[in-house]
Amino acid sequence: MGAKECIEEGKAYLGIEFGSTRIKGVVCDGEGNVLAMGGFGWENSLKDGIWTYSEKEIFNGLKACYADTAKNIENQYGIRVKRFAGIGISAMMHGYLAFDAQNHLLVPFRTWRNTITGEAAEKLTKEFQYNIPQRWSISHLYQAMLNKEEHVKDIDFFTTLAGFVHWKLTGRKVLGVGDASGMFPIDPSTKTYDRTMMEKFDALAKETALSKNLADLLPEVLSAGEAAGVLTKEGAALLDESGVLEEGIPLCPPEGDAGTGMVATNSVKERTGNISAGTSVFAMVVLEKELSKVYPEIDLVTTPDGALVGMVHCNNCTSEINNWVKIFKEFCDLYGINPDMNDLFTKLYSVSISGEPNCGGVLLYNYLSGEPVTGFEKGALVLARTANDNFTLANLMRSNLYSAMATLKIGLDLMLKEEGVRVEKMYGHGGYFKTKGVGTRVAAAAINAPVSVMETASEGGAWGIALLAAYMDKKGSMGLSEYLSDVIFKDAKCEKCEPDAEDVKGFDEYIERYKKGLAVERSAADVL
Repeated sequence: MGAKECIEEGKAYLGIEFGSTRIKGVVCDGEGNVLAMGGFGWENSLKDGIWTYSEKEIFNGLKACYADTAKNIENQYGIRVKRFAGIGISAMMHGYLAFDAQNHLLVPFRTWRNTITGEAAEKLTKEFQYNIPQRWSISHLYQAMLNKEEHVKDIDFFTTLAGFVHWKLTGRKVLGVGDASGMFPIDPSTKTYDRTMMEKFDALAKETALSKNLADLLPEVLSAGEAAGVLTKEGAALLDESGVLEEGIPLCPPEGDAGTGMVATNSVKERTGNISAGTSVFAMVVLEKELSKVYPEIDLVTTPDGALVGMVHCNNCTSEINNWVKIFKEFCDLYGINPDMNDLFTKLYSVSISGEPNCGGVLLYNYLSGEPVTGFEKGALVLARTANDNFTLANLMRSNLYSAMATLKIGLDLMLKEEGVRVEKMYGHGGYFKTKGVGTRVAAAAINAPVSVMETASEGGAWGIALLAAYMDKKGSMGLSEYLSDVIFKDAKCEKCEPDAEDVKGFDEYIERYKKGLAVERSAADVL
């Protein structure tokens, strides 16, 4: 079936993902071929010390992304799309969206980026004997309870961003198991919330103003391929202001960006993993067994079909690289040069390869915000070097690229070196890997394992959630990993980079100096 016929007959699938800086829409067919895309740029705001997006921004962004996608379909195929075979919603994981019994948002959305739940995360980790990071939804809820915030007594339901949007489109309060695993721990045997830990939480909650048991507050958990509701009349109007889109379209379980990243890189099997590197960075490895102990640096989440995953998540990645590139753009402007920004990024990324494997001693800390993996509630942007260090453009840019992966490496080393977790395939996706042969080389050095980037990696999580929407029609005949391997990625091409021994040695030297220099970062964060 041709692309136009597929869309015209309502047999295409739509995925929309809310990223940190962009809301992206992807339309594909059942084999994963991308037929159309659209998007809308947005930015979080720091209001009263909280990183947030307003409710108005969320739904204006949803409408704008869909309108752009629909316009591109009409321009490309001459079709005003009325129907899809399935729709999926994905978004940044974690965070906190709490509602009262009248479905009113009680406090502004608290995103994953906030590092304001340290007390709650520490107490829950100790109580559960299970790592509960600051950004998890249950940490935000418990911190609000500990703070005796006024809204706690009125909480009737809380969810993630993907769960919120899906609820408004379908009327169903559900989550995919991958996204749910970033709200509260999942029991891999039941693929729903861990009952013992829920009981422990309810015991803690008796001393607070929370009026309901946790089980009554959380969304229902669904696995990949399960029916998660249909687009209501109100949902269709919310998504498509033109009124052309029809109601009744099936939606797959809403997922988090970690799960859609796994799907988009075919990394849902054991011993596979992926690195998603953009504004933030996280790496995930599908585990063969549980870890031997609790690591504060490692989250345990799940694939969209419920397999256990070790995850290291860092708040900061490419933002400081972007800032340095802007500085070089200003330098070009002084000479009346107007370089293409994509070309400038490519040149600056590429020159890093000629730098020394240990960056010549040049250290960078990219902590635009706090970084829980290394114990920072707030951050500072630091360039540190001595008079004996080799401060060159190549070493500066290489240090930028190392810095973006440094905290991630600290966490991953615990899994790969301390626990002996095996990784046979690691896939990269996100803006960090856009320049061919650079991001993959640095990441391979960081983990001392091959890293690959697929040609489809640039489609990212929006494509991943579109694939999960398509999988609803295949669940009865094959598992998720089988669907991805045998249908979607059977002819996939990728750029693979083996680790270079000198790079690995250089990155290890860099990371040892980086760890010692965290005292400098700590001082800067405290003083500045």
